[in-house]
Amino acid sequence: MTDHPLANGARTGLRGWLTTDTPTSRTQARCIQTYLAWLGLARNPLAMLGLGIVVALVLAAVFAPLLAPADPLAQDLGRRLLPPGSPGYLLGSDELGRDILSRLLYGARVTLYIVALVVVTAPVFGLIVGTVAGYAGGWVDTLLMRMTDVFLAFPRLILALAFVAALGPGIGNAVLAIALTSWPPYARIARAETLTIRQSDFIAAIRLQGASPPRIVVGHVMPLCLSSVIVRVTLDMAGIILTAAGLGLSGARAHSRRCRNGVP
Repeated sequence: MTDHPLANGARTGLRGWLTTDTPTSRTQARCIQTYLAWLGLARNPLAMLGLGIVVALVLAAVFAPLLAPADPLAQDLGRRLLPPGSPGYLLGSDELGRDILSRLLYGARVTLYIVALVVVTAPVFGLIVGTVAGYAGGWVDTLLMRMTDVFLAFPRLILALAFVAALGPGIGNAVLAIALTSWPPYARIARAETLTIRQSDFIAAIRLQGASPPRIVVGHVMPLCLSSVIVRVTLDMAGIILTAAGLGLSGARAHSRRCRNGVP
Protein backbone atom coordinates (compact mmCIF):
# COMPACT_ATOMS: atom_id res chain seq x y z
CA MET A 1 0.00 0.00 0.00
CA THR A 2 1.48 3.34 -1.05
CA ASP A 3 1.08 6.72 0.61
CA HIS A 4 -1.24 9.30 -0.86
CA PRO A 5 0.61 11.57 -3.31
CA LEU A 6 -0.60 14.68 -1.52
CA ALA A 7 0.91 13.39 1.70
CA ASN A 8 4.23 12.97 -0.05
CA GLY A 9 3.96 16.40 -1.60
CA ALA A 10 3.35 17.99 1.78
CA ARG A 11 6.79 16.81 2.88
CA THR A 12 8.59 18.39 -0.03
CA GLY A 13 10.01 21.86 -0.30
CA LEU A 14 11.57 23.98 2.42
CA ARG A 15 9.07 22.97 5.10
CA GLY A 16 9.71 19.31 4.42
CA TRP A 17 13.46 19.94 4.56
CA LEU A 18 13.01 21.61 7.96
CA THR A 19 10.70 18.97 9.42
CA THR A 20 12.37 15.77 8.28
CA ASP A 21 13.37 13.21 10.89
CA THR A 22 16.49 12.18 8.96
CA PRO A 23 18.78 15.18 8.34
CA THR A 24 21.59 14.52 5.89
CA SER A 25 24.06 17.09 7.19
CA ARG A 26 25.01 18.97 10.32
CA THR A 27 23.79 22.22 8.77
CA GLN A 28 20.36 20.75 8.12
CA ALA A 29 20.19 19.40 11.69
CA ARG A 30 20.95 22.85 13.11
CA CYS A 31 18.38 24.45 10.81
CA ILE A 32 15.79 21.93 12.01
CA GLN A 33 16.59 22.75 15.65
CA THR A 34 16.27 26.48 14.94
CA TYR A 35 12.97 25.99 13.12
CA LEU A 36 11.52 23.86 15.93
CA ALA A 37 12.63 26.46 18.48
CA TRP A 38 10.87 29.15 16.44
CA LEU A 39 7.69 27.06 16.35
CA GLY A 40 7.83 26.74 20.13
CA LEU A 41 8.30 30.48 20.48
CA ALA A 42 5.44 31.21 18.10
CA ARG A 43 3.04 29.19 20.26
CA ASN A 44 3.64 31.52 23.23
CA PRO A 45 1.52 34.70 22.90
CA LEU A 46 3.49 36.61 25.53
CA ALA A 47 6.77 35.75 23.84
CA MET A 48 5.45 36.95 20.50
CA LEU A 49 4.20 40.15 22.14
CA GLY A 50 7.65 40.81 23.60
CA LEU A 51 9.28 40.03 20.26
CA GLY A 52 6.93 42.48 18.55
CA ILE A 53 7.84 45.23 21.02
CA VAL A 54 11.56 44.63 20.50
CA VAL A 55 11.18 44.61 16.71
CA ALA A 56 9.12 47.81 16.84
CA LEU A 57 11.79 49.51 18.97
CA VAL A 58 14.56 48.44 16.61
CA LEU A 59 12.63 49.60 13.54
CA ALA A 60 11.84 52.94 15.19
CA ALA A 61 15.55 53.45 15.90
CA VAL A 62 16.61 52.42 12.40
CA PHE A 63 14.08 54.67 10.67
CA ALA A 64 14.42 57.56 13.13
CA PRO A 65 15.26 60.10 10.37
CA LEU A 66 11.96 59.24 8.65
CA LEU A 67 9.80 59.04 11.78
CA ALA A 68 11.15 62.01 13.75
CA PRO A 69 8.91 65.05 13.24
CA ALA A 70 11.72 67.56 13.92
CA ASP A 71 15.45 67.96 14.34
CA PRO A 72 16.31 66.54 17.79
CA LEU A 73 18.94 69.26 18.31
CA ALA A 74 16.87 72.24 17.11
CA GLN A 75 16.11 74.64 19.97
CA ASP A 76 13.17 77.01 20.31
CA LEU A 77 13.32 78.84 23.63
CA GLY A 78 9.91 80.35 22.97
CA ARG A 79 8.31 76.90 23.13
CA ARG A 80 9.92 75.44 26.22
CA LEU A 81 8.33 72.80 28.46
CA LEU A 82 5.23 72.34 26.33
CA PRO A 83 2.86 69.58 27.53
CA PRO A 84 2.24 66.43 25.47
CA GLY A 85 -0.26 66.92 22.69
CA SER A 86 0.80 70.47 21.88
CA PRO A 87 0.70 71.47 18.18
CA GLY A 88 3.83 70.06 16.54
CA TYR A 89 5.00 68.44 19.79
CA LEU A 90 3.30 65.07 20.30
CA LEU A 91 5.21 64.33 23.51
CA GLY A 92 5.92 67.94 24.42
CA SER A 93 9.24 69.78 24.55
CA ASP A 94 12.13 70.01 27.01
CA GLU A 95 13.66 73.00 28.79
CA LEU A 96 15.37 74.14 25.58
CA GLY A 97 12.34 73.77 23.35
CA ARG A 98 13.53 70.58 21.67
CA ASP A 99 11.00 67.98 20.51
CA ILE A 100 10.98 65.08 22.99
CA LEU A 101 9.63 62.51 20.51
CA SER A 102 12.44 63.22 18.06
CA ARG A 103 15.02 62.99 20.82
CA LEU A 104 13.59 59.66 21.97
CA LEU A 105 13.76 58.20 18.47
CA TYR A 106 17.32 59.32 17.89
CA GLY A 107 18.33 58.42 21.43
CA ALA A 108 17.10 54.86 20.87
CA ARG A 109 19.78 54.45 18.20
CA VAL A 110 22.59 55.26 20.62
CA THR A 111 21.02 53.11 23.34
CA LEU A 112 20.65 50.05 21.11
CA TYR A 113 24.18 50.56 19.79
CA ILE A 114 25.60 50.53 23.32
CA VAL A 115 23.48 47.54 24.37
CA ALA A 116 24.49 45.55 21.28
CA LEU A 117 28.21 46.17 21.85
CA VAL A 118 28.00 45.29 25.54
CA VAL A 119 25.99 42.13 24.80
CA VAL A 120 28.63 40.80 22.39
CA THR A 121 31.54 41.54 24.77
CA ALA A 122 30.67 41.14 28.45
CA PRO A 123 28.74 37.82 28.27
CA VAL A 124 31.40 36.28 26.03
CA PHE A 125 34.20 37.23 28.40
CA GLY A 126 32.20 36.10 31.43
CA LEU A 127 31.38 32.79 29.73
CA ILE A 128 35.06 32.14 29.02
CA VAL A 129 36.14 33.00 32.57
CA GLY A 130 33.36 30.95 34.17
CA THR A 131 33.80 27.82 32.08
CA VAL A 132 37.59 27.82 32.42
CA ALA A 133 37.35 28.32 36.19
CA GLY A 134 34.71 25.63 36.61
CA TYR A 135 36.43 23.04 34.44
CA ALA A 136 40.00 23.63 35.60
CA GLY A 137 39.31 23.94 39.31
CA GLY A 138 42.12 24.29 41.81
CA TRP A 139 44.18 27.47 41.89
CA VAL A 140 42.86 28.56 38.49
CA ASP A 141 39.30 28.54 39.83
CA THR A 142 40.36 30.36 43.00
CA LEU A 143 42.28 33.05 41.11
CA LEU A 144 39.54 33.75 38.55
CA MET A 145 36.74 33.76 41.12
CA ARG A 146 38.60 36.09 43.48
CA MET A 147 39.11 38.45 40.55
CA THR A 148 35.38 38.18 39.88
CA ASP A 149 34.62 38.97 43.52
CA VAL A 150 36.71 42.14 43.30
CA PHE A 151 34.51 43.45 40.48
CA LEU A 152 31.33 42.37 42.26
CA ALA A 153 32.38 44.22 45.42
CA PHE A 154 31.85 47.63 43.78
CA PRO A 155 28.55 49.08 42.57
CA ARG A 156 28.36 48.82 38.79
CA LEU A 157 27.73 52.50 38.12
CA ILE A 158 30.51 53.68 40.45
CA LEU A 159 32.99 51.28 38.89
CA ALA A 160 31.91 52.30 35.38
CA LEU A 161 32.41 55.97 36.29
CA ALA A 162 35.91 55.17 37.50
CA PHE A 163 36.77 53.39 34.25
CA VAL A 164 35.33 56.24 32.15
CA ALA A 165 37.36 58.76 34.16
CA ALA A 166 40.49 56.71 33.45
CA LEU A 167 39.75 55.95 29.79
CA GLY A 168 38.31 59.32 28.77
CA PRO A 169 35.01 60.39 27.19
CA GLY A 170 33.40 58.75 24.16
CA ILE A 171 30.86 56.05 23.34
CA GLY A 172 33.58 53.46 22.77
CA ASN A 173 35.08 54.03 26.20
CA ALA A 174 31.61 54.01 27.77
CA VAL A 175 30.88 50.64 26.17
CA LEU A 176 34.21 49.30 27.39
CA ALA A 177 33.55 50.58 30.91
CA ILE A 178 30.08 48.99 31.02
CA ALA A 179 31.42 45.71 29.63
CA LEU A 180 34.21 45.62 32.23
CA THR A 181 31.63 45.97 35.01
CA SER A 182 28.98 43.60 33.55
CA TRP A 183 30.87 40.33 33.04
CA PRO A 184 31.12 38.96 36.64
CA PRO A 185 27.49 37.66 36.89
CA TYR A 186 27.93 35.74 33.64
CA ALA A 187 31.14 34.21 34.94
CA ARG A 188 29.38 33.06 38.11
CA ILE A 189 26.51 31.49 36.15
CA ALA A 190 28.87 29.77 33.70
CA ARG A 191 31.01 28.41 36.52
CA ALA A 192 27.97 26.97 38.31
CA GLU A 193 26.79 25.29 35.12
CA THR A 194 30.27 23.94 34.41
CA LEU A 195 30.59 22.41 37.88
CA THR A 196 27.47 20.34 37.21
CA ILE A 197 28.54 19.38 33.68
CA ARG A 198 32.21 18.45 34.07
CA GLN A 199 31.43 15.26 36.03
CA SER A 200 28.86 14.05 33.48
CA ASP A 201 29.27 10.72 31.73
CA PHE A 202 29.44 12.26 28.26
CA ILE A 203 32.31 14.54 29.35
CA ALA A 204 34.16 11.50 30.69
CA ALA A 205 33.55 9.71 27.37
CA ILE A 206 34.87 12.68 25.40
CA ARG A 207 37.92 12.82 27.66
CA LEU A 208 38.56 9.11 27.10
CA GLN A 209 38.47 9.70 23.35
CA GLY A 210 41.51 11.95 23.73
CA ALA A 211 39.90 15.38 23.51
CA SER A 212 42.00 18.16 25.02
CA PRO A 213 40.60 20.39 27.80
CA PRO A 214 40.32 23.46 25.52
CA ARG A 215 38.33 21.43 23.00
CA ILE A 216 36.04 20.07 25.71
CA VAL A 217 35.43 23.54 27.15
CA VAL A 218 34.84 25.26 23.81
CA GLY A 219 33.04 22.48 21.98
CA HIS A 220 30.93 20.90 24.71
CA VAL A 221 30.79 22.90 27.95
CA MET A 222 30.24 26.41 26.56
CA PRO A 223 27.29 25.46 24.33
CA LEU A 224 25.52 23.92 27.33
CA CYS A 225 26.04 27.11 29.36
CA LEU A 226 24.73 29.42 26.63
CA SER A 227 21.05 29.09 27.54
CA SER A 228 21.55 30.35 31.11
CA VAL A 229 23.82 33.16 29.90
CA ILE A 230 21.26 34.27 27.29
CA VAL A 231 18.53 34.42 29.92
CA ARG A 232 20.78 36.57 32.12
CA VAL A 233 21.57 38.84 29.16
CA THR A 234 17.87 39.55 28.58
CA LEU A 235 17.43 40.40 32.26
CA ASP A 236 20.50 42.67 32.30
CA MET A 237 19.57 44.81 29.28
CA ALA A 238 17.59 47.24 31.43
CA GLY A 239 20.52 47.62 33.81
CA ILE A 240 22.89 48.25 30.91
CA ILE A 241 20.62 51.00 29.61
CA LEU A 242 20.40 52.60 33.06
CA THR A 243 24.18 52.48 33.46
CA ALA A 244 24.67 54.07 30.03
CA ALA A 245 22.13 56.77 30.94
CA GLY A 246 23.93 57.42 34.22
CA LEU A 247 27.25 57.78 32.44
CA GLY A 248 25.68 60.15 29.90
CA LEU A 249 24.09 62.27 32.63
CA SER A 250 27.35 62.47 34.57
CA GLY A 251 29.21 63.44 31.39
CA ALA A 252 26.65 66.12 30.56
CA ARG A 253 26.91 67.62 34.04
CA ALA A 254 30.71 67.59 33.92
CA HIS A 255 30.62 69.29 30.52
CA SER A 256 28.23 71.99 31.78
CA ARG A 257 30.49 72.67 34.77
CA ARG A 258 33.50 73.05 32.49
CA CYS A 259 31.54 75.43 30.27
CA ARG A 260 30.54 77.56 33.27
CA ASN A 261 34.16 77.70 34.38
CA GLY A 262 35.32 78.73 30.91
CA VAL A 263 37.08 75.42 30.19
CA PRO A 264 36.50 74.09 26.61
